Amino acid sequence: MSNEITDEDLQKVTVTPVTPHNSTIDLADYSEDWPRLYEREAARVTAILGDTVRRLEHAGSTSVPGLPAKPIIDMVLAVADSAAEETYVPQLRAHGYVLRIREPDWFEHRLLKGPDTDINLHVFTEGASEITRMLTFRDRLRTHPEDRDRYAAAKRELARRTWRHVQHYADAKTAVVQEILDHAQR
Repeated sequence: MSNEITDEDLQKVTVTPVTPHNSTIDLADYSEDWPRLYEREAARVTAILGDTVRRLEHAGSTSVPGLPAKPIIDMVLAVADSAAEETYVPQLRAHGYVLRIREPDWFEHRLLKGPDTDINLHVFTEGASEITRMLTFRDRLRTHPEDRDRYAAAKRELARRTWRHVQHYADAKTAVVQEILDHAQR
């Protein structure tokens, strides 16, 4: 892919050293444990951050019953200003969360990993359009089995390929994600 993100590009937004994946993607069948794991993590994040939490949602494939996924719980956290890391990162860090990604040019996105559960805690500023996009996609897949199945088939096909970075796999899903979002807007 000519538009594929490079190792150098990834390192610019990654707080920790980038390690190539150089493998296929392991997808798991949907697990009834995923919503429970989200609820536990949501309670923990809310207890740590209190009123700093403006919105917290389960997103990504683990939030859609029947959808295979990498067994990583994606969470969307809205705060007053995601660029103001001092208002949430130190508190989370004190409880074992690790800041991994800082993307000031993409909705001031931050990503933290959890202390004992494999999560991606995506942090955005309240009102960021990416929050709406992520949740619209989730809701569409939850309510339209044909779109969920189409997305599942695309994920399975792409997961069989060898990817230098997991981000390349994520980027390869962009076209099908956009088609499904276009259906949701009609």
